Formats: sequence, structure tokens, C-alpha cells
Amino acid sequence: MNKIKIYIYATLIVVSTLNSNIKADVKAIYDLAERVTEGTSRGRIDFKLVNDNEDSLIDWFEIKNDSNNKVLIEGNNLSSLSVGLNYFLKYFCGIHISWNNLTQKLPSEINLPTIPVYRKTHLKDRYYLNYCTFSYSMPFWDENRWMQEIDWMALHGINMSLLLTGNEVVWKNLLKKIGYSEEEITNFIPGPAYMAWWQMNNLQGWGGPLPNHWFEQQESLQKKIMSRMKGLGISPILPGYSGMTQRDFQEKTGFKVKDTGKWCGFLRPSFLSPEDTVFRQIADLYYGEMKKLYGLADYYAIDPFHEGGDVSGLNLETVGTEIYDAMKRANPDAKWVIQSWQRNPIKAMIDPIPQGDLIILDLYSEKIPKWEKIGGYGGHDWLYCMLLNFGGNIGMHGRINSLIEGLHRAQNSEWGATLRGIGATPEGIENNPIMYELLFELPWMNESPDIDLWLEKYLTARYGQEVDRNILDAWRALINTVYNAPNDYPGEGTVESIICARPSWKPESASTWGHSELFYSPDSTAKAAALFKYSYHKYSANKNFIYDYIDINRQANADEANQLIHSLARLKEKDEIDSVKILSQSFLDLLLRQDELLNIIPETKVDLWIDAATQAAGENVESQKLFRKNAAMLITVWGDSIAANAGGLHDYSHREWGGIIKELYYPRWKAFFDYELYGGELPDYYKMELEWVNKIVEGNN
Repeated sequence: MNKIKIYIYATLIVVSTLNSNIKADVKAIYDLAERVTEGTSRGRIDFKLVNDNEDSLIDWFEIKNDSNNKVLIEGNNLSSLSVGLNYFLKYFCGIHISWNNLTQKLPSEINLPTIPVYRKTHLKDRYYLNYCTFSYSMPFWDENRWMQEIDWMALHGINMSLLLTGNEVVWKNLLKKIGYSEEEITNFIPGPAYMAWWQMNNLQGWGGPLPNHWFEQQESLQKKIMSRMKGLGISPILPGYSGMTQRDFQEKTGFKVKDTGKWCGFLRPSFLSPEDTVFRQIADLYYGEMKKLYGLADYYAIDPFHEGGDVSGLNLETVGTEIYDAMKRANPDAKWVIQSWQRNPIKAMIDPIPQGDLIILDLYSEKIPKWEKIGGYGGHDWLYCMLLNFGGNIGMHGRINSLIEGLHRAQNSEWGATLRGIGATPEGIENNPIMYELLFELPWMNESPDIDLWLEKYLTARYGQEVDRNILDAWRALINTVYNAPNDYPGEGTVESIICARPSWKPESASTWGHSELFYSPDSTAKAAALFKYSYHKYSANKNFIYDYIDINRQANADEANQLIHSLARLKEKDEIDSVKILSQSFLDLLLRQDELLNIIPETKVDLWIDAATQAAGENVESQKLFRKNAAMLITVWGDSIAANAGGLHDYSHREWGGIIKELYYPRWKAFFDYELYGGELPDYYKMELEWVNKIVEGNN
């Protein structure tokens, strides 16, 4: 990089209006620093935004001492400055801003850099979120929680993010215009925990109807979210029009629609034929209503036919062209963002789209690199993404080596020229912070990291001081096991805890598409837990350490439970019933210990989830019951008996949290053992799950 830079607000010849605007922009970063350090950064950290036209193909930041012996962070845009701030907090101040610890005060003494620290990246797009995240993690977030998340995004260099909040207001206004009644509208829009699958055209109406105050609340929240995002240099990606319409649209209007079938037992919304001129009219109304509410976006997320959907009889080239043209009529400068997942994006649909106007999210690059399997995306731009989590399930999990090696392989491949950046596309967040730290640091590294050295620096930042041999050895055991899952490991996401599974003697998973067989020795997580206990007294004042201590012990207990059920099955096959009875009680005792452990902090309790749902509903008692029902059903049966059992969705979003273990998972296992060993009643697990849901609905948790 050319070290002769133009320091915008330090240069006397810059016109005063530009000087004023730049200061206003940088003020957002000063405010960010103030918020995340609880007001302790004032007068101690300075920022400079640098106009660097010669290096427009990269983002960069530099950290150094200024003439007043303060920290000076320079960068070429707001995102770069934010990354520089996060780097300084972690590696000079021993502060790791994490989901369990989103603000921390600066230490009284700061280690100032002795030589400037300079980092750059050619991966200029850093994407965040999955449709599912809005349901598995975010459905009940309030303004404060959203603002903290946006600060976290900025610190990690995210500069484009999916944003679905408040889109139900767009639909409500649109449907009113074309003659739908309030009742018909609320029967189409789902409850707060099911918005993701409605937005992806998988279902309609389930979990509703929403109370009127919800629409006003979400509209206001969305506007605040967008303002904060844009102020920190993050581009919101709003949901575009994909052709979705009500199942009764043809009957009501006479216009042709396509029935695209079912998704996991749910009837999908209909698809409005793009060969009919009404498609353009509805699309234009949709974008018009969105513009009135939230303005134009530079990016629109559009994912027709997600996870199936019957496309027979459709001209897919016309589908792609009409969707694209509608977006461009709304904003000629906008780009279409689409997920690469299962069969999507369908080649015939995206082939007509001009290169440069489509960004493809290679959704699960760390395990299933579709970019490599299909040979790129036909010249379209794409992002290398880490999916990591399914259903918001709890479990220590990652593919560190695969993530690193895959990204470098992608950059150096023949399709590297259209690789625009990276992304995190988890179905659920607030877990496995180490993987997100690594992912969002990778673009700023000059070469593949030495993981052992990186780990030591990460832990020093996370726990606020140098770590001892016990902590290092514990984490090395984890890095070599749970955080390096083999790519051929069956199932989705983490090794699923048998504690959360519907009981049997040989359960293979907790969820239909998951897997519970350990690919590592359970001694590794037990060893890590023991080592953490040895050094507990040194780090127990640190919130990040306490979170990790609980999570590691939880994982060790879950792994022990997985092994216990195997032992029980072997004893049962040998008909050693007395031993089975003794060991089954040990298994049940372990569940209660796990529940007690996870009730220590709010982040690992089901109460946090249920209380957020209650608060989001406002003061109306019936709304509170509806929202609690959404929250409770999603993490247990998911839907009705057809969706749960025939559709396979039961326990897809299981949570190994304090409270639900004692109140649901323990009773399920006890009923199983009672039936199998003591002649008890045959358990009806769906009925037991609904009983727990109803208990939550009535506020008896």
C-alpha cells in the first residue's frame, strides 16, 4: 500500500463542508467505542477516516500512537475503523466483545502499540445472517438487543446483513390495497417465531394471528435498526419480491397461480405466474410499499422455491428475468442476493441475470462447498459462507481446518476472481463464539494462521489475561475434536445431545436430520472440563470464562450421556436388567446435574427465551400466551402433529438449556425407562411435549 495517504479531516485544503461530513461519519465510530466500553474510551482512542483512492480494491486499518500518546485508529471506511477498534480491544486491552458479554470497560492502563499495526483485505463484502436466524434466535428481540447486535456486527467487519424485521408491515399494506380484509391478512402472516419460513415461501399463517400492536412495534424497530446499520457502514439486505402470494389468490382474483406443494407437512403459499402481467403489478406494489416504509436498499434477498417447491410447468428463465426486472424497476442500482442451498439457485433461473447484479451465498462452504462441486456460479459473484449452526441447537462445534483451507482454496481457484467476500449464515447464533472470531478475522490475515498461536492470543483477549497451561491444554483438546469435525460426519451441525432426543435404546440423533454419534473420544471434553476446574479460581471474575466453563462442562456431560445410553443398550441386549435399572438412574441423575449447571447463568436458561417472548407481546395477556406458545412450540414440536412427526420437525430446534431439561427432557426419559423396565404406561412423546408447551403458555415455567 502507498503510505502517502490523504488524511481528510487533518488536511487544511479540504473544503469545510466535506470536513464537517467526515467528522459526522467518524462520530458514529466514536459513539460505537463509547457504547462497547461503557463510556471509558473518551479521550483515549482517536479515529481518522482516510480517503485512499489508490487502494480502492482493498479495505484496511492501521493502529498506532498519535503525538499525544493516545491510540489512533485509521481506516478507509467506517467498517475498517470498526474492525480496527475491535482488534485494538482484543489484542491490546484484553477485551473480547462476545454475545454473553457485549460491553466491557477499558482497563485503567492500556498497552499502546510500539509499532503501527496494519491490516488489509481484498474480501470487501462481509455478509451476515440467515433467514432462519430471525426465527431461531431473534424473533423476540427488543431495540436494546438489536442495537447491541449491530455494534457486534460492526466490530467484526460485517458490512452487509440480511434484515427481515418489519416486512410483515409491507405485506399488510400491500394486501389491504388489493382488497384483502384484516382477518384474511392475519390468517396469511405467521406468528413471530415462524417469519423465516413464511419469507422463504415454505408456509403461511402458522403461529398467528398477530396482534395489531405488533405491526406498529416492528415498523418502528426496523427503522431504528436500519438507521443504526447505515450509520456504521452496514448495508441492509431487504427481502425482495419472489412471487409469493396467498393460496386463495387465484380463487379470489381470477389470476393464475402455481401450487408449489408442501414443505415438511405445511402447505406452501402459491406462486404467482410471472407470465401474467399481474406479477409485475403486485411486485411493483410490493416494492412501492417497502420504499414508503423503509426506503430503497442496495441489496434484496430473493429465494424462490427454497427447500423444494414444485416448479413443473414454469418457465424458469422467465421467472428469473421477471424477479430481476421487478427489483431493478424499484432500484436500478440494486443487486439480487440469493442462497446456494440444496438445488438452489436453479441454473436456468439465474443464467439470464447480468453478471455483477447477482450475489450468491455459498451457504455451507465449510462442509459442502457447492462452488467447488458445481464448478463456480457461471461468472456470478459469490461469497464463501460458514453455516455452522442448525436450528439454534446447543453444542460445541466447528470445522476450523476445513474453514481455513477451504477459503484459501477458493481464493486461489479459477473461480476466485468472482469471490467477493465471506459470510456467516447460521440458523442460530449466540453459541460457539470462537468460530465467528476466526471467520471474521480470516479476511484480514496475510496468510493461513498458526491455529495454536492464534488460539493463545484469542484466549488472552477472551479472558482478559494470559492463560495458564491448564486452559491452553483444555482448548487444544477442544480444537482437535469438537472444533474440527470431519466433513463426512453425517447430520447437520453439532453432535446432538441425546439428552434432548425422544428416548429409545439406540437413538441416532435428537432431530430428524441431525446425528449423535461421537466422532471423538468423550475423554477429550471431560479432560477440558477438568482442566477448567483446576484453574477456575484464576479467571472466575471474567464473564467470558464463566460462560465457557459452563459450556465446556455442559458438553462433557452431554458426551457422557451419549456414552451412557450406548452402555444401557448393550446391557439391555444382554438382558442384564438389574444393571440397566441402576445405570438408567445414573443417566437420569446426570440430566438433573446438567439442568442445575445450565441454570447458573441467564444465557443458558430457557427462561431467557420465554421471558423475551412475553415481553415482546406487550401487556395483553392473550398476546403473551400466543407469543409464549410460538417460543415453546418452535423448540419442541415445531408445528402440529403432522409437521412434528410425519414432517420430521420435532426437536429440530431442541435446546440444551436449564429448565427445559428438568421439565421436559428428564420426564421423557423417565417415562421411557418406567415403561421399558417397570411396566409403566407407553409414553406419548408428542403429548408430553404439548403438555410442556401448554404449561409455558399459561406462564407456569
